[in-house]
Amino acid sequence: MTLCEADNPYGANWGTDDIIVFGQGARGLWQVPGAGGTKQPLVTGDSLAGVFGHGPQILPGGKVVLFTLTRTRNWNDAQIVVQDLETGERRVLVEGGTDARYLPTGQLVYVRDGTLLAVPFDLKRLAVAGGPVPIVEGIAQSPGQTGAAHFSLSSSGSLVYVPGNTGPPNSTLVWVDRQGTIKPLEAPARQYRDPRLSPDGQRLALRIIGDSTDIWVYDITRLTLTRLTFEGINQHPVWTPDGSRVAFRSTRREQSNLFWKPADGSGQAERLTTGQQVQSPSSWSPDGQLLAFFERSPAEPAGDSGNYDIWVLPLAGDRKPRPFLQTPFGEGEAVFSPDGRWLAYVSNESGRQEIFVQPFPGPGGKWQISTGGGIEPVWARSGRELFYRNGDQMMTVDTTTQPSFRAGAPRLLFEGNFLTGTAFRANYDVTPDGQRFVMVQQGEGVSGVSQIHVVLNWFEELKRRVPAGR
Repeated sequence: MTLCEADNPYGANWGTDDIIVFGQGARGLWQVPGAGGTKQPLVTGDSLAGVFGHGPQILPGGKVVLFTLTRTRNWNDAQIVVQDLETGERRVLVEGGTDARYLPTGQLVYVRDGTLLAVPFDLKRLAVAGGPVPIVEGIAQSPGQTGAAHFSLSSSGSLVYVPGNTGPPNSTLVWVDRQGTIKPLEAPARQYRDPRLSPDGQRLALRIIGDSTDIWVYDITRLTLTRLTFEGINQHPVWTPDGSRVAFRSTRREQSNLFWKPADGSGQAERLTTGQQVQSPSSWSPDGQLLAFFERSPAEPAGDSGNYDIWVLPLAGDRKPRPFLQTPFGEGEAVFSPDGRWLAYVSNESGRQEIFVQPFPGPGGKWQISTGGGIEPVWARSGRELFYRNGDQMMTVDTTTQPSFRAGAPRLLFEGNFLTGTAFRANYDVTPDGQRFVMVQQGEGVSGVSQIHVVLNWFEELKRRVPAGR
């Protein structure tokens, strides 16, 4: 049952008044009736100033919300806060932890490093009244983006949780051929995302999530892993066509803009754009003069800023970005064809994510490439194929780009359990000869869990170990 549209929800809680509240990262906190309907802003993204909001809970009385805040998405360094919904006043309760919940027995519980901690909480003063006590160890947490701790509590005193690793699982980089045969790369296990092959196919630019979120370069021949960025939250690397630089998105001083830096690590990162909306690079034109990127649309009157538009940044002249595709729908991950005459992109205009192709710079119509859904478009270097993913399936479409565009029917290449990206970011790349794919294979974590633990009358144990706040 669909309650409302919500891009990348960051935790949800079902209140006693049949209102569900949920986080939307930098877009704030929202609420929707339990029976479904129009979502309404609870805490606006503007008031968070680019900081991610996660796992809200409305406290008794309905005038204060409890939630988690983080700048780095390293959830062990996040803050647990309360905010007055009438005055907007915000107060930090706990440094380090996520998914806090207030209990009617007078405690605050939250998770850090896979351990459920409890601390006395004074509801009248909105203040913790002592130090944290570890209650349950080995609670699974989602890796990377949300850091969600997989536990919940009933008002009658039952605890339910998913057992798992105390930290996010690492992943491995693998080669996958067109028949689906897997061969691991000799890179150490890390939390890899967004792998991008250099134009010569000898290096990988990728994001690694850890104590910080940075861009690294892996030399496939020399088996070396070198850190490229050292400031801000960095993601979505894109090689320049000559392989000399890497463009990326960096969140610094509460703004997410485009930067680039020499791929050998020399010099400082240079800012390419400014602006208040989130921007992410997706593809360079073959001559290296244009960078396609997608930017979050300005907030609609109802406060929903979940859609993105496609823009192009010229590297010559005043470097003033210009829009390529602005519609009421969400478009992203625009990738230039190898001859630079076409842009493939993802759009939800049909009601689900599909792959489309339009002429660049236009004008002209568009072709829908995928059927039955599709994300993560990547061109073959030859220009004769366009790859995309639909769930666990890697799909390919035969294409002709000159003198005009033509596309064949989608066909399945292989199927496998590899980490997917998003509608606006591919989590794989293709070798220059189009014969192998570099993909991310998730290590053992929440997905490998086969049990859910339920503890009845858990409040009785909690009260014995942690006294209630006043």
